Amino acid sequence: MALLDILEFPDPRLRTQAKPVTQFDAALRKLTEDMLETMYDAPGIGLAATQINVHQQVIVMDVSEDKSQPMVFINPQITVVGGEKEYEEGCLSVPGFHENVVRPDVIHVKALNAQGEAFELQADGLLSVCLQHEMDHLNGVLFVDHISRLKRDRIRRKLEKQHKVAAPRS
Repeated sequence: MALLDILEFPDPRLRTQAKPVTQFDAALRKLTEDMLETMYDAPGIGLAATQINVHQQVIVMDVSEDKSQPMVFINPQITVVGGEKEYEEGCLSVPGFHENVVRPDVIHVKALNAQGEAFELQADGLLSVCLQHEMDHLNGVLFVDHISRLKRDRIRRKLEKQHKVAAPRS
């Protein structure tokens, strides 16, 4: 397995729409394993392939307390069931920032696993929020798009400044 580089806002590649997965092979299984390793190392609870500059509809997650329940969602589709809830969200692609975002609380998900087998589940709470957050990534949307322009611009400026300071000088 290998750790992968996570793109950071405002990298324009984060705005790329992911394409459906059509091949369920060893390369896809390796991708999901590497994504899980990267997510756990970051540390995070969800990672979309878009965040590692792979523009396929692949999400990995683990919202368990002890990191013992890895989940893989390929070509996921979400249907809103009901309710709304505000959660404080953070993102591996927007490191160091957390903002409140309102999302539907209960959703129904249809997806495939890494072997191409279909499954469905109903999610609420943290699982629902995380799935919607990662689905946004597959559509080129970041959680900062759900907050005010003023806050988003402030975060962008701070991250751009951090990237300039961290960039190697030649």
